[in-house]
Amino acid sequence: MSFPHRAVLAALILFYASGRICLAEGDAKNLPAAPVSEPKAEAPSVAPDSETPTKPDAPAAERAVVLPGHSIHGEAFDEGPRQRAYLMGTAGSTAATGGVHFPITTKDPLAQQFFDQGVGQLHGFWYFEAERSFRQVLKLDAECAMGYWGLAMANINTEKRAKSFVAKAVAKKAGATAREIAWIEALAASHEGKDTIERRRKFIRDLESLVQSDPNDVEAKAILVFQIWKNGSWMTESKKQLPINSHQAVDALLDQILLASPMHPAHHYRIHLWDEEKPSRALVSASLCGQTAPLIAHMWHMPGHTFSKLHRYADAAWQQEASARVDHAHMIRDGVLPDQIHNYAHNNEWLIRDLAHVGRVRDAIDLATNMIDLPRHPKYNTAERSGNSAGYGLKRLVEVLAQYECWPEIVAYHGTPYFEAPATPDEKLKRARLLGLAWFGQGNAAEGQKQLAVADELLKEKRAARYKAADEAETKARNEKKSEADIAKAMADVLASHAAGVRTFEHTMAELQGYAALAAGKPEAARAEFEKLKEIDAVRKDHLARAFSLSGDHAQAETLARAAVEKGPGEVYPLAVLVEVLHRAGKKTEAQAEFSKLRPLAAYADLDVAAIKRLAPIAAEFNWPADWRGSREPAADVGQRPDLASLGPFRWQPTPATSWVVVGADGKAVSLEQYRGKAVVTIFYLGSGCLHCVEQLHKFAALERDYRAAGISIVAISSEPLDSLSASVAKLSAKEPIGFPLAADPELNVFKSYRAYDDFENMPLHGTFLIDAEGMLRWHDIGPEPFSDAKFLLGEAKRLLGRP
Repeated sequence: MSFPHRAVLAALILFYASGRICLAEGDAKNLPAAPVSEPKAEAPSVAPDSETPTKPDAPAAERAVVLPGHSIHGEAFDEGPRQRAYLMGTAGSTAATGGVHFPITTKDPLAQQFFDQGVGQLHGFWYFEAERSFRQVLKLDAECAMGYWGLAMANINTEKRAKSFVAKAVAKKAGATAREIAWIEALAASHEGKDTIERRRKFIRDLESLVQSDPNDVEAKAILVFQIWKNGSWMTESKKQLPINSHQAVDALLDQILLASPMHPAHHYRIHLWDEEKPSRALVSASLCGQTAPLIAHMWHMPGHTFSKLHRYADAAWQQEASARVDHAHMIRDGVLPDQIHNYAHNNEWLIRDLAHVGRVRDAIDLATNMIDLPRHPKYNTAERSGNSAGYGLKRLVEVLAQYECWPEIVAYHGTPYFEAPATPDEKLKRARLLGLAWFGQGNAAEGQKQLAVADELLKEKRAARYKAADEAETKARNEKKSEADIAKAMADVLASHAAGVRTFEHTMAELQGYAALAAGKPEAARAEFEKLKEIDAVRKDHLARAFSLSGDHAQAETLARAAVEKGPGEVYPLAVLVEVLHRAGKKTEAQAEFSKLRPLAAYADLDVAAIKRLAPIAAEFNWPADWRGSREPAADVGQRPDLASLGPFRWQPTPATSWVVVGADGKAVSLEQYRGKAVVTIFYLGSGCLHCVEQLHKFAALERDYRAAGISIVAISSEPLDSLSASVAKLSAKEPIGFPLAADPELNVFKSYRAYDDFENMPLHGTFLIDAEGMLRWHDIGPEPFSDAKFLLGEAKRLLGRP
């Protein structure tokens, strides 16, 4: 299929070749250069003895006292992006982010361009950057009511903030057109009261009215389609959905959009529409989705849904790798940490699964370890929290290593930061199982038996806990003077509630005992244990098939192996196991037939992993070459794809920290270069009058010796003038000595270069940064509040500095 919009790809390549296209405020021209600084504006004043700054240039109505680093416009503006937006396309084009046009009332033509960019970003679910674009609209035209409408739409996942923004839109609607007022009032009504089915139905009717009043309004139709899909996919507060009654009717509406605008990002919605119904209906949209908005990573990811559902895992992996690379380029370019990006971790964990499906085991392991290595933050990426890079990385790493029998790697990772020490009995059992399989898989029965003993002890503890809970239930029931029947029921209920957990431990014991029996040359005993696992979903059927094959039960092995292939069509590993099982059973003709199916599927598979390496002598027996993998020509229905390397790097990587030189409280220069060769935490604070900043400095001062012992220096840069800084040193040290340098940046040049600055309100922000010995920026926090968890950052710094 030809690429309908070659200009989109050209814009993408030009974008990455020349650096980001930047915009001087008030200038209608885009210049391919570094970000153009805004005309210098006076920063909010921070009196040395006052916690609360005022905004000198704010209107009287807004000249309220606010905390340093906080927006004068209210809490909703504290969060989200606070650095200026830039037009991401070339020569005023928004093709790189969707190429849409949504006309609004504004006195500034640039505001219209940023609004169009923001709407395109909405269609790509790039809500963080959409909000930035809409904030830039308001920076250029503060009276633009639709700018606030855009902010509300960009906060579809945070209703409280959305309500604040839509209220602003309502307050500004007097200067809008009748159609814009209809948009604003429809959105306002959709946020009134609780999120109910009735409220969502009304929003659909209001959007339909907008379509009916102007049948040529492509954006009204696109947003209507999105809302219909959202109602059928996302739960309301009452845990209810509004199902889609006719997918075909919604698809017909999409046809109208794409007939008028063939490269509209509504291709995204067609993929979602058919994802759980008939994914093949979205194949054309899958071939175009990423190309409609090439700078939005999620738009490259979405076709991966379609290809995965159709078991076309190589094509799915390509799409998700494209998404990862575009995300990485954005993060590196704009100073964003990975898990600050919506859907980043989800895309990469899905990519790991698809890499495993096609046998790209080394790449899957590489990406999983990279996810574990990524910077962590208490707000959005911790080992304990699910759905982020740290949690997904470990889960997928273990899955890939176990599936492909990477036994030496499992043993090597044990005891390293990649396999953090298990804390709960369930986690300890999983680790014992994994290590037991690895040791038995390498033929080391002695070490395998040790893990079997660990699992046995954990099972005993689990059973003891079950009976203890039953005893406690009995005691409680007797103290409440219940009847014998009720007492028995209470005990039975508790025992039943623990049953599933106990069975999980018993299944692990059976699995390890089966492999222990195999290692001891007792195939009958092994089969007896493996028989207990045939109906257990937690045990891979292809693993169990191979276990039965090794124990001599070839019929059982074949049955299980074929079931695994049927369950995982298009996957390399189950088919590789089936070939091995058939060959061991002496069914050479059938083995050769299945091997012939495997060859093209395994075009990208790693030949050196155990499950694939075992097939080498079988391939030789069939007179196939040592590299028996087949070739895979790109499918004809995937669209014109750019070179992956042009989109960005495969892995996230830290970026060089900007050099700085400031004047210390003692009047001497302090520079980043002085810290070359050792790590340094650089704190940007808003003066000694900011009580939260003072608290932050003291928390870091209390751990300064621990930081120094870890080879990490600390320096704090203030927004206050040097004379104020000098006067405040004694005050700051009165409670507890500050053992690290304090310096002044009253011109805010360093603040701005590190993005610790609100470009929309011309005010400094709190910022904390970790810079390593090579001058690479490894971690940061920027926001309305200072980062005060000095203990967390110390632990995270030690972890990160131990990584490549």
